[in-house]
Amino acid sequence: MKITQNTVVSLTYELHTTTPEGQQVFVEKAEEQQPLVFLYGVGMMLPKFEEHLAGLGAGDEYSFELTPADGYGEIDATAHVDLPIDMFKEAGDNMPNVGDVIPLQDNQGNQFRAGVTGIHETHVSVDLNHPMAGKNLIFSGKILSVREATQEELSHGHAHGADGHSGH
Repeated sequence: MKITQNTVVSLTYELHTTTPEGQQVFVEKAEEQQPLVFLYGVGMMLPKFEEHLAGLGAGDEYSFELTPADGYGEIDATAHVDLPIDMFKEAGDNMPNVGDVIPLQDNQGNQFRAGVTGIHETHVSVDLNHPMAGKNLIFSGKILSVREATQEELSHGHAHGADGHSGH
C-alpha cells in the first residue's frame, strides 16, 4: 500500500538542521522501536513533509530538505515579548532560566511554547518563534508500514498506533 490521504503511516526518521557554515546538526530521531505514527493528510504534519512522502510504501527510504518557508517559517524579529515577572511568582512556578522553553497560553486558549531569552527584575523576556524557525530541516528515514485508517481514527482525526489498536 502507498501513502495517500487517510492512511496511517509508521516511519523512522532522523532530523538535522544546518549551521550558517553549512555543517549538519543532529536534532532528533524516531527509531523502529518507537516510530513516528500519524494519520496522513489531516494537517498533523508539515504539509511539505507529507508531500515528500506521498506515494511511498513500506520499505521505502526517503531523504529530503525543507526550507524555512516550508518548515516553521522564517524568524520573526518582532516575535519577542516581555512578561511580568509576577506572572511566574503568582503561579507558584519555579522561576525559569535563560534557555528554558516554557508553556504559554494566549487569550483564545491556544497553547504554545516560548524560549526564555532574559530574566530581569520586573519581567521575563521570551522569544515566541518556533525553535526550528529560520532553519532548513533535513529528514531521512524509512517507511515501516502504511495502512488504511479506521473509521474511528478518521472521526478522531489522528492515528491510534501502528496497528490501529492503541487507545487514548
